[in-house]
Amino acid sequence: MEKEIKIIGLGAGDIEQLPLGIYRMLTRKDLPIFTRTMDHPVIKTLEDEGVTLYGFDSYYEESDDFQTVYQRIVNKLLTEAKEKSLIYAVPGHPMLAEKTVQLLLNQKDIDIQIIGGQSYLDDLFTTLKIDPIDGFQFLDATSFEREEITYRNHLIFCQVYDKFIASEVKLTLLEDLPPDYTVYVVEAAGSVDERVLEITVEDLDRTVEVSNLTSLYIPPIQDEQLPHQFQTLRSIIKKLRGPEGCPWDKKQTHETLREYAVEEVYELIDAINREDDEGMIEELGDVLLQVMLHSQIGEDEGYFSIDDVIKGITEKMIHRHPHVFNEQKTNKSWDELKEEEKRDGKDHFLLDSVIRHAPALQVAYKLQKKAAKVGFDWTDVREVWKKLDEELREFNEAISQEDHEEMEKELGDILFVLANIARFYKINPELALNRTNEKFIFRFNDIERQVRKSGKKLEQMTLEQMDKYWDLAKKKE
Repeated sequence: MEKEIKIIGLGAGDIEQLPLGIYRMLTRKDLPIFTRTMDHPVIKTLEDEGVTLYGFDSYYEESDDFQTVYQRIVNKLLTEAKEKSLIYAVPGHPMLAEKTVQLLLNQKDIDIQIIGGQSYLDDLFTTLKIDPIDGFQFLDATSFEREEITYRNHLIFCQVYDKFIASEVKLTLLEDLPPDYTVYVVEAAGSVDERVLEITVEDLDRTVEVSNLTSLYIPPIQDEQLPHQFQTLRSIIKKLRGPEGCPWDKKQTHETLREYAVEEVYELIDAINREDDEGMIEELGDVLLQVMLHSQIGEDEGYFSIDDVIKGITEKMIHRHPHVFNEQKTNKSWDELKEEEKRDGKDHFLLDSVIRHAPALQVAYKLQKKAAKVGFDWTDVREVWKKLDEELREFNEAISQEDHEEMEKELGDILFVLANIARFYKINPELALNRTNEKFIFRFNDIERQVRKSGKKLEQMTLEQMDKYWDLAKKKE
C-alpha cells in the first residue's frame, strides 16, 4: 500500500466543535499522529483519552525564523511517511493559513490527503458581527509585508500566538495608524472560552495575553485617516475635480497647468541645493500634485488615468533594467533599450529625446551629450577652447557693426560652446550657473544688509563702496 500523509484540521475551539468523523480517525490509534503544536484544547482532551501525539513545539524554540521551522516540520513528516502512513494535525482548517500544508502539497514524493476540519472564520465573523462581502483581508502575522495591508477592508491577522509576534504587528500598524486607534483581540472564537478585548494599537503587546487561538481584528479605516497613502491622495484629487469640488481645480487643463509644473520642479531643485529635507518633502509633494492633476484631467476626459501613467513607467523601468528584473542578461546599452521602445513605424531621430522646452543652457548641454555618443564630438578639449575664441571674435565683430540680431546669434554660439566645455569637464552648466546665482544672491544680500546698518540706501552708495562690501561678503563664504 502506498504511503500517505492524512492532514486533519483540529478546528479553532475545543473537542465539542470537532466533527465526529475526524474525532473517530484521531482516536482509532492505527496511525501515528503528528501535530504542528501541542498548544490546542483538542490536543489536551485527546491526551486525556489516551491518544498519543508527537508535537513540533521544540522546533520553534530551536530555530531563528518561521520558514526554517516549517521546512523542518515538513522534512520530518516526509521522512516518517516513507516508513508508514501518518496523520498530521493542524489547528483550524488545513487550507487556512498553514504554511506547512502548502509545502507538503508542493512536493511529489508522498501522497497528501486533506481530510478537512472546521475553519474558525465563520465563528470569527459571527463573533465580530462582520460580513466579509464588504471587503475582507486575512493575513498571517508571522509572514506579511506592510505594503500588503489594505486598511479599507475588514482586516484580520491570524497566528498572533506570542508577544514577540504581537509586537511586530504593532510596530507595523503604528507606521500607518495613530497609537490610540481601536483594534480588537479575539481569543478562541466560537468556543466556550471565547473572549473579545477592545484595546488600542499601542497596547497590543502590553496588556494582552496571546495564545495559539488569538486573532487581531482591525475595522475598516476611512481615507481621511490614512493621509500618507496613495489611494487617499487619488480620491482627494478626484473630489477636487468633481461636481462639488474646487472651482479652480475644476477649470484647469493640461495647458493651464504647464507653468506650474516648471515652477514646482525649480522649487524642488532649490530645496535640494539648500539641502533642506523638509523643503524637499514639500516640493516633491507639489511635483506629485502636478502628476495627479494631469492624470485626473486625463481620466475626466476619458483618455488616460494615473493607472496608465504608473503602468507605463513600471514597464519602462523593467524593460530598461533587464539585469535586475530578468534572468537573461543583455549587453544592450540604456540607449539601445530606449530605442526598442520607439519601434512604431514612425521616423525617429537621435535628438528627438531631448526636451526642447527647457532652460536653453540645459538643452544645449544635452544635445551635445547625445550627439557625442555617436562620435559627433571634438577629440580634445583644446579644440573647443579655440572654438570659443572664434565665437568671441565673431561676437565682437557683430558689436562693431551694431547688428543686434547678429549679436544675439553670436552670443548664443558662445553659450553653446561654453555648454560643450562644461560637458568635457563633466560639469552640468545649468547647475553650475545656479550655484553662481545663489552665490550672487548671498553676496548682494550681504551688501544690502551692511548698507542698511550704515543708515543708508543702496541708491546712495557708489560702485566703489559696494565693491568693498562685496569683497567682505566673499570672505564670509
